[in-house]
Amino acid sequence: MGISVRAIHRWAPRFVGLCAAAAASTAAAQSLSHAPDPLFHDGMEGIAAGPFNDSDASRFLAQATFGPTDSDIANLRAVGYQAWLNAQFSATPTYEMNYLSWVGGTLNEQLGQNNRFEAWLLGALGGPDPQNNTLVHRDQLRQRVAFALSEIFVVSDQNTTLGNFSAGMGYYYDVLIDNAFGNYRTLLEKVTLSPAMGVYLNMMGNRRANNAQNVHPDENYGREINQLFSVGLVMLNADGTPQLSGGNEIPTYTQSTITNFAHVFTGWSWADCDDDGYDHFAGQYPCGPDYDTAANFLTPMTAYEHKPPKETTGTDADYNYHDNGTHADDVHNKQLLSYSGAANSGVLADNGTAYGDLTFALDNIFNHPNVGPFIARQLIQRLVTSNPSPAYVQRVAAVFNNNGSNVRGDLKAVVKAILLDVEARYGQWRNAETFGKLREPLIVLTHFWRAMHAVHHCGHNVAASGTPGMDNYSPPIHYANQPFRYAGYGTGWNTNGTQWGGVAQAALDANSVFNFFKPGFIPSGEMTTLGLRGPEFQMQTDSIIAHIDNSLAEMSLYGGYDINDACAADDQFGDIMIDHLRDDALAGSANGGPGDPADALVDAYNKRFMSRQMSPFMRQNLLAYLNTIDSSWGADWKQQRAMNALYMILASPEYMIQK
Repeated sequence: MGISVRAIHRWAPRFVGLCAAAAASTAAAQSLSHAPDPLFHDGMEGIAAGPFNDSDASRFLAQATFGPTDSDIANLRAVGYQAWLNAQFSATPTYEMNYLSWVGGTLNEQLGQNNRFEAWLLGALGGPDPQNNTLVHRDQLRQRVAFALSEIFVVSDQNTTLGNFSAGMGYYYDVLIDNAFGNYRTLLEKVTLSPAMGVYLNMMGNRRANNAQNVHPDENYGREINQLFSVGLVMLNADGTPQLSGGNEIPTYTQSTITNFAHVFTGWSWADCDDDGYDHFAGQYPCGPDYDTAANFLTPMTAYEHKPPKETTGTDADYNYHDNGTHADDVHNKQLLSYSGAANSGVLADNGTAYGDLTFALDNIFNHPNVGPFIARQLIQRLVTSNPSPAYVQRVAAVFNNNGSNVRGDLKAVVKAILLDVEARYGQWRNAETFGKLREPLIVLTHFWRAMHAVHHCGHNVAASGTPGMDNYSPPIHYANQPFRYAGYGTGWNTNGTQWGGVAQAALDANSVFNFFKPGFIPSGEMTTLGLRGPEFQMQTDSIIAHIDNSLAEMSLYGGYDINDACAADDQFGDIMIDHLRDDALAGSANGGPGDPADALVDAYNKRFMSRQMSPFMRQNLLAYLNTIDSSWGADWKQQRAMNALYMILASPEYMIQK
């Protein structure tokens, strides 16, 4: 329930006195540990037998979902890790295009990136489908892995063209969803030929060289597919550590390697480029995105190697935009990645087709020995810990190399190996000083919403007006009574906000191909001294930290976006809201104060948000403050206890570092 300005003014001076009370409690608690109490089992029972308690279950779900809920913790306790994973692997995928097609096709609304954010949140938060409430979205693991992949195979709506095509971005994200448990080689090809990636990294319309016209293949995709999507810059050992020669790291490739890949990735463009029978790959009227329907964003790119049927001059060779090594300006016998066991020593022979050459190039990348440890480390970082031990990386890389059935690149097996590894399950005890990761702001927000059963509330249904296709046309909107259309200017549409609300992050919205942060980023200070990576710290500037804290305070401490508040008459779209009354029963049973302590509330939030890893120090200080809140604060004192507890936990360093 939202707190009024008068209530805030009433509360503020008390906070000064309460800080003094908390300080006294802090002094008394100096001897308490700042680390969570260790569990009494150490994994000797076998990981497959777990989880053994709520803490185990909540920790696992923090790594494998967009945030634990009480019901999910209970379910995992009941079925165990193996059955839970099997259920997730077989769960019906939540595709963004299903949602976008409903919004644009059935509801006839005008599609935009806001709708794509709604589609993403439907997968991330789960729950009944707004089209059909009997269909419940439960594929949390697939969605979490797809999000991790989106931070490796980066495209962004900050690209001017992509920002205008929410359906194209949705189609791309569905490629990641569809292949999250598939094979990495298939994923690599699907990503390569997706129009969104073609636009973002300039493979779309990339032409073979023509020196007379000063045309040269663009090297952007040829570089990034190697550097960021597969092998990295230096040769790796099986455990992900750099190989050395004379004390120096060994480069994975040279500039000429990238140039040769760039020549391979030529000849591809929109699938409908010559649908009218004429050549539109290049020239005065080159093909481009379909601004009316976005249809050509929903079909893989096509190779253009032959003369279109209505062209009257020239031969096939004159309309072949792919460098196949047969023209004077082509690169002949292209040397790609060279490594032991590479097919034909990594040399692509001349006179191939565009698809045949693409297949050779992708196979050349896929079979490089770096790919296993390179991808293993990044997926571990996204799900579990920023600084996995070399042994952890090697165990997961071994599964990438061979899933036990002589299949390379099985991402389902890789994800399972990551989550059930002994380091994932017990690293918080075995490597207490180095294990864990800073939670991404967006995952903090989804965790909060999932744990507090957030739904969409308010909004109107407004009929279309004017004439379609004319300036006076206003499309319809349908947000009334839609609890699972996760919309709103202050919430669902603004997770990437950096000024008014939001947490400075949204899916497929990174500033560059290097994602929101680099996997090798090392923060300054103690982490630099210790050589510890902290990728997520790279986006935590002073202003962003303050902004995120203010956003969390608005939704928790100040009771903003509360489902019990009256809807504003002019609120056409509504917002994502929680019920701040839902935990009243946990906050106290009498009149509050020390005689009616908040232990049950703190214990519930400790399980729900912190996997029961709250340190004795934090718990005592949190309770000391919450127990000062009593009925003298007003009739809403229970809500104030809950809201204060939420904010203090979400803003705490102990919560922010996922252990």
